Amino acid sequence: MNVTFLFPIKTRRTALRRKRGLALLVVLAWWLAGVCSGQAVSSVIAVDHGPNSPQQLSKPYVVLVSLDGFRYDYPKRYNAKNLLSLAARGASVPDGMIPCYPSITFPSHYTIVTGLYPEHHGIVANTFYDPIRKETYSYHDPKSVGDGTWYGGTPLWVLAEQQGMRSASFFWVGSEAAIQGVRPSYYLKFDPTIPNRKRVEQVLAWLRLPPEQRPHFITLYFGDTDRAGHQFGPDSPQVADAVHELDEQIGALAAGIEQLKLPVDLIVVADHGMISVKGAPIHLDQYGLNASLFEKVVDSNLYPKSDADAEQAYESLRGKSDKFLVYRRSQVPAELHFDSNLREGDPVVVATGPYFITAVTDLENPDHPPLGHHGYDPARMPEMKAIFFAAGPDFRSAVTVQSFETVSVYPLIARILGLDISNLKTGPIDGKIGALEDILKSGKP
Repeated sequence: MNVTFLFPIKTRRTALRRKRGLALLVVLAWWLAGVCSGQAVSSVIAVDHGPNSPQQLSKPYVVLVSLDGFRYDYPKRYNAKNLLSLAARGASVPDGMIPCYPSITFPSHYTIVTGLYPEHHGIVANTFYDPIRKETYSYHDPKSVGDGTWYGGTPLWVLAEQQGMRSASFFWVGSEAAIQGVRPSYYLKFDPTIPNRKRVEQVLAWLRLPPEQRPHFITLYFGDTDRAGHQFGPDSPQVADAVHELDEQIGALAAGIEQLKLPVDLIVVADHGMISVKGAPIHLDQYGLNASLFEKVVDSNLYPKSDADAEQAYESLRGKSDKFLVYRRSQVPAELHFDSNLREGDPVVVATGPYFITAVTDLENPDHPPLGHHGYDPARMPEMKAIFFAAGPDFRSAVTVQSFETVSVYPLIARILGLDISNLKTGPIDGKIGALEDILKSGKP
């Protein structure tokens, strides 16, 4: 038998100085797991938080998987047999989980793990400007992505670590940053070139660690369906292929978990859906918007130099097209939860259909809009709704629930793991477990 030797831990020097003996044990245990199984990934970073506290050792395990851009109707439409099998032996939401607004990757993922709407956790777009900091956050910029001061709320891995429970993240928005000074015990810097099967194998390798080092909360991310949806549109054979590829990975993960004989709950979600873009791109400057009124313009997000400039821009756009609505930030409809954070800009432009909207025409770069897109109001475009499947020892079998908001995932996972969310340093969350209590087996605290 061929054995792959992988040494997966880049342990921080400060941790080695602080607890050299314990860190060495962690390294040795993980190295042995990689030698024996050939399943570890070389770029994992370990942070020494010590072992699981005694009261956490008996807790169950949760693996939270995101399939980016996996629309709620894809499983049946493209016959994703492993996801449908999860539904048969666990819980599902046939009409889809409702993403936050804007239904974009970074805001949506961070909402799932904080239980907060974007205006409350602060990641209001993939790229945005902060008028107070005078800085731009960009998902393309490793510096801002890894800077914990951008992120509000208490992500689930931070909550777990603060309460003596070890966690791990194979990619998730915010997992590379020290939020409240805390990172997961095991994490990786984002690298889309890591093969999907290696990601699954690493999660299973984490679950094979000795109980003291074994993470009880694990995140896992795949981007295939989002990439295919943008490039080819949600109705394309390429999206069908991506669905089948990720469904195969879910099947491998579920089978691997079953072999471990551990109390593991597998939860598979998406951050948002996908819809075919209609028509040519909409450039707001062609509808009367004066870019000189703004300190910064990021995509369709507008950051005015003054309140008077914001009002002038609002009046210049109001009623100019049936393809978008424009609001002063404080007047954005309450159901969007997008009216109180300076990072949202002012005025706020909301698309009324699947249109690709930017603020300013870029004459140097010809338009190449995506065939598929997202970010829209899910109440107007149900194609924004996402999948939710959950199966394991804490979930009832073959149970369905009506559509719910993504902010509810946080209290659900906290309930399963027995984590206290009653007195968070960052304040109360927006999510309520609500009807999701009904998908849990009776007797779950």
